[in-house]
Amino acid sequence: MSNANDVLEKKENLNNIEISNENIMQHEEKSIIEKKPKSILSIFTMLVGIFISVLLIIFIGFTVFNMFNTNIVSGVFIKDFNVSNLSPSDAKYQLDNYLKEKIPEEITVKHGDFEATISLTQMETSFDTKSACDKAFKVGRNGNIFENNLSVLSTMFGNVYIEPKVVLDEKSLSKNLQDMSAQLPDAVVQSSYYIEGNELLITSGKTGNIVDVDATLEAIKDSIYNFSCIDNPVEIVVKSQEPEPIDVERIYNEVKKDPVDAYYTTNPFSVQPSENGVDFNISLDEAKSIVTAEKKDEYSIPLKFISPKVTTNMIGTEAFPDLLSSYSTRFSTYDKNRSTNITLAARKVNGTVLMPGETFSYNKVVGARTIAAGYKEAGVYVNGQVTTGIGGGICQVSSTLYNAAVYANLDIVQRTNHMFVSSYVPISRDATVSYGSLDFQFKNNRNYPIKIVCSVSGGVCNFQIFGMKQDDDYQVEISSYQTGSSSTSIYSVAYKILKRNGVVVSKQLLSKDTYKKH
Repeated sequence: MSNANDVLEKKENLNNIEISNENIMQHEEKSIIEKKPKSILSIFTMLVGIFISVLLIIFIGFTVFNMFNTNIVSGVFIKDFNVSNLSPSDAKYQLDNYLKEKIPEEITVKHGDFEATISLTQMETSFDTKSACDKAFKVGRNGNIFENNLSVLSTMFGNVYIEPKVVLDEKSLSKNLQDMSAQLPDAVVQSSYYIEGNELLITSGKTGNIVDVDATLEAIKDSIYNFSCIDNPVEIVVKSQEPEPIDVERIYNEVKKDPVDAYYTTNPFSVQPSENGVDFNISLDEAKSIVTAEKKDEYSIPLKFISPKVTTNMIGTEAFPDLLSSYSTRFSTYDKNRSTNITLAARKVNGTVLMPGETFSYNKVVGARTIAAGYKEAGVYVNGQVTTGIGGGICQVSSTLYNAAVYANLDIVQRTNHMFVSSYVPISRDATVSYGSLDFQFKNNRNYPIKIVCSVSGGVCNFQIFGMKQDDDYQVEISSYQTGSSSTSIYSVAYKILKRNGVVVSKQLLSKDTYKKH
């Protein structure tokens, strides 16, 4: 029995040992399994930390590079010119040279059969490359660190295009476009009136077009920007305009006046020119019925004049003691019709007195050039062609007077150059006129009245302007010269030079002109 119990006890001890060993093994396996996830997590955490550190280093390096970079970032274009990695000054220099070759010296504008050239050189045309380069340099520099870095990265892969503005002398160009309105073949003609003999002649206006200056200006700028004007003319944008209706009552109030006797005083010196009294020789209602009865190109209303007791001519030269300016041009006396027209126009202007602040209008003083007024057919320019027309030659009178007015240092209010260079005055010193559209006007900007005296004799048209000299008067010189030319055009400028005691005080631009070549 004792031996059997010993055997059983040994077996039990062996079983306990096996169970204990099995428990130990299970515990060790469990320990290994628990340690394995912790080790993987540590490695992953370490790798993430390294990755973030690398990104942070790259970010800091990228940020520092961008902060100290003095050039335009990569991927920036101005128009189609790549300015990447250039300094703003280098970018502007290279861009100016690039764009300079793209801007032509002149462009052509057209409307129907009408064509004209505009000198982009005279209009000082360019691109605003400085602002564009400054804007290019600010790419990636306008926000905080994160915004700037993101902007630089997106520009590197996506490109940024900056559009420079076209810059030109808009004031001069607008003036050129306004002048073109009267030269259009379908231009609007305003109704007007003038006195011829004992009649008031009212001419009807005609519906037509005028240049839409703002729209055409933008079209020109767009064509320059897109470089399309190099080979293609720019279409003039026009808009239809009705002439103002004839207002007989307004005309009556402007025409009707009482006679005024001329007189002058010496202390202080002043002149009151004589004025004829004018009135309708029919009632106002009768005059209105003449205009409204039927549609006509011209209406005639009879006038009556009341003469003053003392006229300006009676005062004599003592009222206008000083010769302020004088200018003469020559013409051929063999052309009888042209000579007649010059003489008639000069007679209309002769003796005109302008009070201080008063504006002289050539068309208003000379009136319409008609056969009834005595004008003859002579050579004129029409739409770029030499032909004949009623009143040919009177532009020589207006051009001669223009020079006399400039030499008297009077304010030029309205003046337009001819289509072709004139033979009787230097370039840029002509003044063309066309009744109902182009006028020549100047203002008496002096403190005293002036008198215009004109004589035509022996092929010479001479204008003299009399008045009273002032202490602040200048000696006046006119400088005009050709500035350039193309295959179709001639460009020129004119300056008024004011001197005192022989020393130049100022040099004022009178005009920039474009003429067609014959």
